[in-house]
Amino acid sequence: MPDKPRRIDLTPEDIETLLERVKPVVSEQDYEAIKAMADTIEALSQVRDQKATSIKRLLNLLFGQKSEKKEKVFKKPKDDDDEGEKKPPKKRKGHGRNGASAYTGAEKVVINHESLKHGDPCPECINGKVYRCKIPKTVVRIVGSPPLQGTVYEMERLRCNLCGDIFTATPPEDMGTKKYDETAAVTIALLKYANGLPFYRLEQFQASLGIPAPASTQWELAQVLGLQVKPPYMEMLKQAAQGRLFHIDDTKGKILSLIKEGETENGRKGIFTTGILSKIEDRTVVLYFTGRNHAGENLKELFENRIHGLSPPLLMCDALSRNISENLQIILANCLTHGRRNFVDVVSSFPEECQFVIETLAGVYHNDHISKDEKMTPEERLAFHQTESKPLMDALYLWLNKQLDEKLVEPNSGLGKAISYMLNHWKPLTRFLTVPGAPLDNNVCERALKKAIIHRKNSLFYKTENGALIGDIFMSLIQTCSMVKENPFDYLLALHKNPSRVAENPENWLPWNFRQAIPSPN
Repeated sequence: MPDKPRRIDLTPEDIETLLERVKPVVSEQDYEAIKAMADTIEALSQVRDQKATSIKRLLNLLFGQKSEKKEKVFKKPKDDDDEGEKKPPKKRKGHGRNGASAYTGAEKVVINHESLKHGDPCPECINGKVYRCKIPKTVVRIVGSPPLQGTVYEMERLRCNLCGDIFTATPPEDMGTKKYDETAAVTIALLKYANGLPFYRLEQFQASLGIPAPASTQWELAQVLGLQVKPPYMEMLKQAAQGRLFHIDDTKGKILSLIKEGETENGRKGIFTTGILSKIEDRTVVLYFTGRNHAGENLKELFENRIHGLSPPLLMCDALSRNISENLQIILANCLTHGRRNFVDVVSSFPEECQFVIETLAGVYHNDHISKDEKMTPEERLAFHQTESKPLMDALYLWLNKQLDEKLVEPNSGLGKAISYMLNHWKPLTRFLTVPGAPLDNNVCERALKKAIIHRKNSLFYKTENGALIGDIFMSLIQTCSMVKENPFDYLLALHKNPSRVAENPENWLPWNFRQAIPSPN
């Protein structure tokens, strides 16, 4: 059985040097043959590396990528001395028991002492007095129930055997007049648009619990609620347009009516869901748009509500051209994580080179974490990055140029393309070194788009553009509630119970100020 061929990694300079040594000792015909073989081997090596990178990206798309953290990318081999030692596993944060303070949505029941009151004599020592403790003893009890619950009211009816009049029992005051309470519509909207539970799946689940909820009825309730909450959504669009920082990105979307229409007049087939995050003062507004438009086109339409004369805002996105629309006055910043990811994808083929890049960027992210922990102002953060991170990025810039200028890497290889990407977009990638408040990456927008992706994977599609609009409205309001740390159930329920007030003054019914607008009970 022949021995397995040993792979020798040669740089383009090594191959040229080898050919120069061979040329004087062989004929011209043999030299051309050897040179052709060397070129073929080099081309095949590049194809192999590119295919390996493509396969890795495909596997990540199919099965998901566990982590891009430095510790996961560079797996350190275990030391021989440590093989027999078993280190205790590190306790994961945030996976212990929750205290009573975590249950902000739970009903609170105050139980007074059955025999003692504040200031009463102590029953044990007699001479002392008892006073109320600042911290009461708390017990949390969790009960389960179907998402939608039902109550059947049976009101007794009595009939006179002589005159035939029928006398029916008076219904309780809290019974209401509608079959579906406001809370039912809110629950359906949250299950569908916040958690991706399709109408048909909730219909099956409710039927198995003996409380039917047809999918068509669920849609009718969601549509009515969607129209009632549209005014605050439109007001949120106007206010979001005035932001100082925008994060945008795209993902695929599906609308059956548009798919049936086919190509548009300009030949566009694609359907997308755009996520736009706008930073306004100390709050973040999340917006979703599903349709034919790309992210840049949706941002341009949003900017039609922007007040003239405002200074150009920061725009954080990846380097795709469709994220930028013409005639937009912006300060462009590109995502450093996207640039880093190109090196993560080829780390198996170029471990040493990729490790240098990833280690350098790790230092930059470490500095950014310090600025967040110390709650620096945008100006303080900029000065800190210029002092601590600029030397790291300057050294990286010199190293990247050296690889191409001195031909230490093939430009068409995976590493060469990763280097070219960073150099071609160096200025927007390092905007955090020149503009106060410029973020390092677009991760916050990618996390927001995961909500739309979860909905697409579970519900598969929207039937019509109207259905997509209702979904965009709900997801925008729900995710903005999460950003401003408000309860989306309380918010949507407040809008549903006060439709006339919401329509008259939508600016008072936004996720961050609606509690002040709720009328006090009589």
